[in-house]
Amino acid sequence: MLNAPRLSIRHGRLIDPASGQDAVADIHLAEGRVLAIGAAPSGFQPDRTLDARGQVVCPGFVDLCARVREPGHEQKATIASEGRAAAASGVTTLCCPPDTRPVIDTPAVARLVHQISKRHGLVRILPIGAMTQGLEGKSITEMAALKLAGCPALGQADRPVRDTQVQRRALEYAATFGLPIFLLPLDPELSAGGCAHEGLVGTRLGLPGIPEAAETVAVARDLALAEQTGARIHFRGLSTARGVEMLAEARARGVRASGDVALHQLFLTEHDLEHFDANCHLIPPLRTPADRDALRTALAEGVLTAVCSDHQPHDADAKLGPLPETAPGLSGLETVLPLALRLVATGVLDLMGMIERLTVGPASILERDLGRIAPGTAADLCVFDPDAVWTPSPATWISQGRNTPFMGHELRGRVSWTLLGGRIVFER
Repeated sequence: MLNAPRLSIRHGRLIDPASGQDAVADIHLAEGRVLAIGAAPSGFQPDRTLDARGQVVCPGFVDLCARVREPGHEQKATIASEGRAAAASGVTTLCCPPDTRPVIDTPAVARLVHQISKRHGLVRILPIGAMTQGLEGKSITEMAALKLAGCPALGQADRPVRDTQVQRRALEYAATFGLPIFLLPLDPELSAGGCAHEGLVGTRLGLPGIPEAAETVAVARDLALAEQTGARIHFRGLSTARGVEMLAEARARGVRASGDVALHQLFLTEHDLEHFDANCHLIPPLRTPADRDALRTALAEGVLTAVCSDHQPHDADAKLGPLPETAPGLSGLETVLPLALRLVATGVLDLMGMIERLTVGPASILERDLGRIAPGTAADLCVFDPDAVWTPSPATWISQGRNTPFMGHELRGRVSWTLLGGRIVFER
């Protein structure tokens, strides 16, 4: 990777939720780290100065779930293509689920992901290690070795562990190494074959449903096991009002549990399936407006401490055919900032709170020193224009996966520069 230049970012509105700072201030960078905030140190001469007047300067975003598809699914996307999309979106760190091919269930595969991402140098990729071998839910992995290979957490992606005894042993084992477990709260039997929320819309359209209980049953089991074992669990992508209520109740009792929500779940609902748009075929499914509003409230109240893209790029063929036969998921990296700013515009969060859920919130779940701006910290920064209006189109979309329901919609908020370790990895 190239050495980081000496940079000054001038006249930007610096927002750092970790310190509570929100003021116009200059930032000076050297050797990949923040050197000073405010006045430049004596004798400091930048190689380049960025004028951020009228723009927001904040920590680079930390995304808890973004599939880059490499290794094994390069027909959908690659680390290079999705690294470019992440950089253009202000994301400097992302977590890659373990359902690559081969699965991230050995240190060798985890190191491979690290090596490829470092070679391209566009985004810091943290591979989530598999909790069970081959994600088959039968035998637990060598968790200590995965931690040493750079996996900050373990999980099963979207492949559940059906055997509750295996789930319990995995949580016990992970707890001994201080590793959090990422869990998709979805009961496999109750959700089998479903592609829409089990409700009025799905029934009217004749789509196989996934009931609310598919989430709440899984949440109840995993909260009980976390309480029993003392393990730290994180619910990846909650989608129902009752699910977040259960999480809040458990946290109040001292259970070591946290949760996040995919940004699209805060805007789209089951009604967006009315026209059978395969880009709205998601797992977990889009729920009711009441669920969406409850998720927004939980985010505002701090029950949910992070938002993420839940980025799942697909090739065009994966979204063709009858809706139940299409692959679930949307390409979400490039809409992270405009959707997050829409939360501010609609009064769900203030700008500081929104940035917190994108930076120090997810970083604290990973227990990594990321998502903050202070002298001595890594210079992972995002500079964005909150008022820039743009319309995504296939010609300007950067991700290899163009499967987004927001294509052609007017969006507000666009990244101007992204810096990773003091290097400019994106410049508009």
